[in-house]
Amino acid sequence: MTRRSRPFWWEWEFVLSDHILDRMADRGFTEIDLRAMLGGDIQMGHDIVPGRWLVHARLRTRPWEVIIEPIHDERIVLVITAYPVWGADR
Repeated sequence: MTRRSRPFWWEWEFVLSDHILDRMADRGFTEIDLRAMLGGDIQMGHDIVPGRWLVHARLRTRPWEVIIEPIHDERIVLVITAYPVWGADR
């Protein structure tokens, strides 16, 4: 997905959930890494939870998945979680 084809709400502020803040150290990434993943080349699709999106990204050449949810009333994008995709090399 190119930067031009991202949804209009992609320009809103990204806010980190408590869940992702709790998992960052365990999963070996920082907020800077997360923002780099979301700022790079990505692919997006609907998540299994309605209203959420699954973002396929890369960090240090490895595939990751990031779950986000645009909150339209607040004009923010809540970052729910992020995790490496083990055993995948796309």
